[in-house]
Amino acid sequence: MFLGLKPLVVVTIVAVVLLLRWRKAGTLTWAFAWWLAMYVGLRFGFVTPIPASVITLYMAIVTGSILAYVSSSRERWTACTSPILRLVLEPRYKLLLVLILLAVPLLAAFNVYQKMTVPVQAPAFGRTVHPAPPEEITVHETPINMITADNPYRHLEEDSPAEFENHLANGRRIYFENCFYCHGDAMAGDGMFAHGLNPIPSNFTDSGVLPILQESFLMWRIAKGGPGMPEEGGPWDSAMPAWESFLTEEELWDVILFLYDYTDYRPRAQEVHE
Repeated sequence: MFLGLKPLVVVTIVAVVLLLRWRKAGTLTWAFAWWLAMYVGLRFGFVTPIPASVITLYMAIVTGSILAYVSSSRERWTACTSPILRLVLEPRYKLLLVLILLAVPLLAAFNVYQKMTVPVQAPAFGRTVHPAPPEEITVHETPINMITADNPYRHLEEDSPAEFENHLANGRRIYFENCFYCHGDAMAGDGMFAHGLNPIPSNFTDSGVLPILQESFLMWRIAKGGPGMPEEGGPWDSAMPAWESFLTEEELWDVILFLYDYTDYRPRAQEVHE
């Protein structure tokens, strides 16, 4: 999948846009088509589902942008509103107008009915909050042994405190640029998008999370995201992306350092096998 997108959805949207261009569609048609294309793209175009709250936020921005565009000149506004005025005022469109006025509340009622009648079903298999990791993962072509790997910058905490502080500062920047929307300002799993996710984001302030995990485990969970979890870790309906697609290996390790430093926890020590 290219950049996490579903090719069929993308190709369909592009084909419709090209068809409208070939047919020289009017301003109102273009405005509606772009609004619908954005909704379909957000709702169905990504491999990892986007939370409904995020879609609502972006669609509000899209709606405002389209309204700003069509009202930016008298010609565009006239071209956009003329078909609506004809529909309302001309007798020959009376039947179509009545059908539209009936369809809108019916669609709204049907949407409410669907949401009220969703069956509550148990998952097909038991979900494990912290599923067993693989023996080894690869991040940016670097193999990482899940049992023996250390955070390569952890030793700087004692060997070079000033350099360690630089990594913490970088981790802080990464967290507040990418992670706090879901995990929250205070890492309590209560970010602005948290209510739209299933499962909810991890609460890093919980003593049952960071202290029981090795840093290599966090690298696996962060780098591979929801799509990289094994079956026993499902269902993964969250928007947790595979962050290795957006962050470097150093940035991933740095944000892990920051998680532990901010919460004042220590990572789980490696087990000694004799």
